[in-house]
Formats: sequence, structure tokens, C-alpha cells
Amino acid sequence: MSGERSLWAHSPGGNSGRWHRLEDHLRGTAELARRFASPFGGGELAYWLGALHDVGKASCAWQDKLKNVANSGQRVGIDHKSLGTRIAYERGLGGYSGAIFGHHGGLIDTNSLGKALKQGFSRAQDVTSAEAELPRLLPDLPPDLRQTIPDAWLQDHLVGEMALRLCYSALVDADGLDTGAHFDGLAAPRVRTDADFGHLYKLFEQRRAAMLEHRRATMLAAGKPSPVDDLREQVYAQCVSFADQPPGIYRLPAPTGAGKTLCAAGFALRHAEKNQQRRVIVAVPFLTITGQNAAVYRGMLDEPGAEPVVLEHHSQVNFEDAAAGRWGRLAAENWDAPFVVTTFVRLFESLFGRRPSAMRRVHRLAGSVIVLDEVQALPHDMLVPILDGLRLLVRHFGTTVLLSSATQPEFWSLPTMNGVDYTDVLTDVPAVANQLKRVRYEWRLDPAPTLADIADQAADDVTTPAGRPPAAMVVVNTTANAQAVFDTWRDSGDLDHARHLSTRMCPAHRQRVLEDVRDRLTNDEPVLLVSTQLIEAGVDVDFPTVYRAMAPADSLLQAAGRANREGRLDHGRVVIFAPADGGAPETYKRLVGAATTHFGPGRADPDDPDALAAYYRSIYSTLNLNDPQHIGQQIQRSRAAWAYETVADGPLDDSGHRDRKRAFRIISADSISVVTPQGAGTPDERAHVEELVHRVRTAPVPDMRDLRRLQPYTTTVHPGVPQRDAGVRALMQPILGSDVRVGALVEWRGDYDPHTGMIFDPKLEDFIL
Repeated sequence: MSGERSLWAHSPGGNSGRWHRLEDHLRGTAELARRFASPFGGGELAYWLGALHDVGKASCAWQDKLKNVANSGQRVGIDHKSLGTRIAYERGLGGYSGAIFGHHGGLIDTNSLGKALKQGFSRAQDVTSAEAELPRLLPDLPPDLRQTIPDAWLQDHLVGEMALRLCYSALVDADGLDTGAHFDGLAAPRVRTDADFGHLYKLFEQRRAAMLEHRRATMLAAGKPSPVDDLREQVYAQCVSFADQPPGIYRLPAPTGAGKTLCAAGFALRHAEKNQQRRVIVAVPFLTITGQNAAVYRGMLDEPGAEPVVLEHHSQVNFEDAAAGRWGRLAAENWDAPFVVTTFVRLFESLFGRRPSAMRRVHRLAGSVIVLDEVQALPHDMLVPILDGLRLLVRHFGTTVLLSSATQPEFWSLPTMNGVDYTDVLTDVPAVANQLKRVRYEWRLDPAPTLADIADQAADDVTTPAGRPPAAMVVVNTTANAQAVFDTWRDSGDLDHARHLSTRMCPAHRQRVLEDVRDRLTNDEPVLLVSTQLIEAGVDVDFPTVYRAMAPADSLLQAAGRANREGRLDHGRVVIFAPADGGAPETYKRLVGAATTHFGPGRADPDDPDALAAYYRSIYSTLNLNDPQHIGQQIQRSRAAWAYETVADGPLDDSGHRDRKRAFRIISADSISVVTPQGAGTPDERAHVEELVHRVRTAPVPDMRDLRRLQPYTTTVHPGVPQRDAGVRALMQPILGSDVRVGALVEWRGDYDPHTGMIFDPKLEDFIL
């Protein structure tokens, strides 16, 4: 190849019709990667990863094939990653060169890199011609790149493993942005300037004060002032007073009803301002909380006519609607927003993932404030790698972590957190808890009542409220139990004010019910609600009486947080019962056993901090989290070996396949996704959902926008349900794929109760066509 021959990275894009010069793409990617990685000390390393990532495209074979397929939309199909990987490796980057090799397909186990390189070169064509162009493309390439790696990254395998994740993220995000700018016909990639957190904090304070004043005035006008508001103000002021301290790990152990949503945001914004951090990322465990919290934060931080501040990102956000728009769709790819609201699943499965699409956003975690709301809901099996990852981000990459929960787990009893400092932003938790103690506990464990007994008692609370508002809630552990309680009310003629929430209903249906329940509570109208545990964490409802089936201690306390939430009664009632005919998930059994040991009549209530700490310690011991064979410990060993595929996809089994059950997963339970058009609120809405189902089912390649639009009507079902009942299985018609199996997307063709959702006892006529 002549030295004067033009080299291209991409075919023409945008309105200009210009080809993308390879040198421009290498330098553009390198500069962006440096910008993204500089805040955590990896700027020079990321620069050279970016500069080398596509040098294999300089080969004559690759250039000729690009011109041949330029107008067809086909891929070149010639390896272009192996040359840059080898050069980086030979010049001292070692395992960090794996970022180049995986910049399209994903990070691989580092001990497989040598074999993968050989296979890549065997498929490549004319590598020599590409190497000959290296002096022209990168005349300043140093002979030794090892000096770009910070010493701390070389001294600790786990620090180095996390550093590679962040540098890989910076590389693939930079590559995606530079490539995207070319194909969009832009002069430069879209990268948002750093937010002014001083301005955002002041705006938050002003709007928060206005919102609270409006809330007080509204409640006073309705004759329902909240005695808790003054105490919430004290809690908020104390939390924010700690925000001027340096980055680190902080805990917000505020009791339920203390206003943690606003406390956490106020702390995070002020802390980001004082420490010049880049963004705030709020992660929550349940989808029921994300939309609620994001709406609050948008009201506090977004300004008319300005670029949005708050990005809500999880599986049920529809980026095609007017509110999210193109900005949200682009920002979600790499979290290019000052304030992100997401889920534990999205956050940690990105952090411990390996694919570019998930990991583009990971570099945003460095130098940011991460708020983990309802942190007690982190899965126990994954605690060790999660806590270790947070420890590393804080200690080595400029991150601050705020752990927010009314039921703070005893993380510091685990060896992973030995020697790790933390600060509580609420100093006298027992005093605040005592002031916020709004309930009394009653125990119905022996003799054990039936679900019908509890349903009848709750109905009596509504029909003869005895000086309390005519409302009661029952929280149970399974969808079948929720159905049984609701059927008792239905059979007793309580249907006018009885409501039901469970995952047998699609999210859109659940949201309508929840809005109706809140309206009834506000207006003191009779309401009976039975729900599975999805009602507990972060859902803002206020019942005078809550019945809770025996559950893990944190669930008991979360349910109590829905009783007398505003403190208008002398005390709310929380009745904890062990149903004689009730069920519970398999994962609950050991946790419930530990809860029964520590809490109950003659023992402590769930809000006793010492008993709660002892409960968590016993749980960690019972679950053997420190056992070398525990899955969390196995993942840690894989991380120390830089085995990225093993962490994300599971180790190889005897047949050479990845065992995904031993991979890092926030949600370990297998499920089937079920679309329920019957859950739509109107006939027109249902017809629209059915049309979406038809389009997805018949399209050669489903439109991702259609799949996202189906999410509000999609719920999950345990695979055991169709396995146990052939009739139920026959009513699940595949949408994607040809079978009803784990991970499938199917349509529910059976009955759908307008009150309780899918009915799993099909009638004979359901099978007559």
C-alpha cells in the first residue's frame, strides 16, 4: 500500500457523504477516551487504547473490502482488532490490551487472550500492510506503554481489574460517540459539559422549600397536618451538614417516613458541588420506586427550555414518548446526564458486565456520587463482589457511596469491609427512631390464623374502623396468597372497596390501582388492599392498619413504614401473622427462620436496632457468605484473575458451555416475560397493545421501540407455573421464539381478571377454538 493512499475508518455518513478518515477516528477516539478516563487517573492509558483500537483497519484487505461493501450496508468481516491488541500487549499494557480486543464483542477472560489473538490473526488478511502504516498513523506511539498504568493498578489484582473495566468503558464510549458523530454528519461528538452542581443544589433547595410549603398548606386546608414534617426537616438538615466532607462511604440510616428520598438527593448534590464530582447516580431495587423518585427529582432539577438534568433509565422507560425524547435515548446509552435514576440491576450488571452496550456507562461511576436507596434489598449472594466493587470505586476512583435504608444491613461484619471507614449522616438514630415511632406491633403467630381469618379481620377494620380511617392493608408473600385474600373479600361482598396488587397484573394495571388507592386514602374513603411485597419499599401510602405475613425482618419493617406514615394517629397498628395456609418463596425460608429467632412476642420488635444488627449477622453466617465455595467468593476469584467472561456469563462446564447460574446476577430467579393486552385501561389502548404484539411477532427483526412500548403491559411469571400446568402453558403464545421457556417473551391468551390479573386456572372453553 502506498504511503499516500487514503485510509478510511468508515464509509460515508450523514448529509455530507464524507468518508471517515482512519487517522481522524483514531485520534478522535483517543482524545475522548482520555477525557473520560482522566478523572480516575487512566487518561494516558485510555488515550493509547483509543489510538490503537482500529489500526488493523489500515490493511489493504480491510480497506478494499470497505469500499466494496460501502453502499450495501454489509460488514467488512475482516478482523481489525487483533493488531492493535498485539501492539498494546507487546509495548507493556499486558491484560489492559484486552480492552482493544473486546471493543466490539466484549471483554474476555484474560488468560484466553493469547489464544484469541492467534485465532484473530489466522482470520485477518494482510496484517503486514497495516503494520507498515503505523508510523504514519501514530508517529508518536511510545515504545513502552507500561508507564501509562498507575502503580496502584499494578500492585493489586482487584484494583487493576476494576481499572480495566473503567478504561474499557471509556474506550467503547469514545469509539461509539466518534463513530456516531460521523454517521450523523456532526462536526464533533455530542458530549455534555460538566454540570454546575452549585446551581443545581440551590435550585433543589428552593424548589424543595416551595414544595414542602405547598404540601403543608394543602394538608392544613384539608384538616390533615402532618406532625412528622418538622422532624423530617431536622433529619434533612443533619444529612446535608455532612455533605461538605471528602468522598467516601456514607450511611443514611433514617427510619421509614423520615424523607430519605429528599435527604439523599440534598446530600448528593451538595457533596458533588463541594468535591467537584461529575454526576449523581441514584439506584433503587424496584421499578415501583424508580418512576416515583425520578418524577420527584425532575420536579426539583429540570428547568423549562433547558436540557433535562434527570435521566430515568431502566427496562420500562419508553424513550419514544414526548417526555424522554431523543435526549433520553442518547443519554441512556452512556449516562451522559448530571442526575441518573436507575435500578440495582442496571447499575451492577453494567459494572460487572463485559459487553460494550452495557459498559459504555461504567466510566461515569468514577468521580460520581452513587446513592443506593433501600440498600437492604441488595441480593445476599452477590454482596461480596458488590461491596468490594464499591470499596474499590471509593478508595481508588474518586467515588462517593451513600447507603440509604431504614434497615441498615451489617455490611461491616463481613471481611470484605474490614478496614473500610464510613460516616453516618444521621448521628442519633435511636432518638430519631423513637420520635418517628408511629406504630405498635401485634403478633399472631400461635395459634396461626388462616388467610381468610386475616382477610375478615382487615375487612372489620374497614367496616367498623373504631375511630380510625376506614382502611387496612394486607401484605403477603406470594401471588397465590394475595389472590386468596382478595377472593375472600370478593365472596363477602367487599368488592366495591377491595383492591389487589401483585405481579399477576401488568405494571400499567398496577399503577392504576395504586393511584386509586392513594385517592381513597386521601379522601378517607373505605379501601382494603392486599399486595405482595412489591408495595413495601419506597411506595408512598399511609394506612392506619397493616397486616404483614411473617417475612424477613427488613420486609416486616418496610411494611410497617406504610402504617401511620404521616403520624396523624396516636399509633398505627402492624399485625404480624404466620398464616397456617400461607406460602413463601424458597429463598425466604432461612431468612424467616432467622427473623422468628430474633423478633416476636417476648422478643424484640423489628425496629429494634440492636436486634436488627444481630439478625443481619446471623443471616450472613447462615448463608455462608465467607465460604470459599459460595458463589460470591467464586466471582471474586474470577475477578482477581481478570476473568471477565466467567464473571458475566459464568464458568465453563464440562460440556464447554457457560454455566449462567454461577454468573454475576442481581436477579437470579429465572422467569418468563408475559405480555397481557388485557391489562390495558381502555379498549383502544388494548387494541394498540395487540397491534404491537402482532408487529413484534411477525417482524423479521423486531423493532426495539415496539418492545419498549410493550413493557408497561409485560409482567413476569415463574417458569414453574407453565411447567406444572399444561393448560396454562397452552395459553402462553410465543411472541419471540417458538417455545415457552425461561427468558421467552409470550402473550397471555387466557382470562385476565380486572381486579387480580392473569387467571391460572383455565376453563375448558378456553381451549375450544
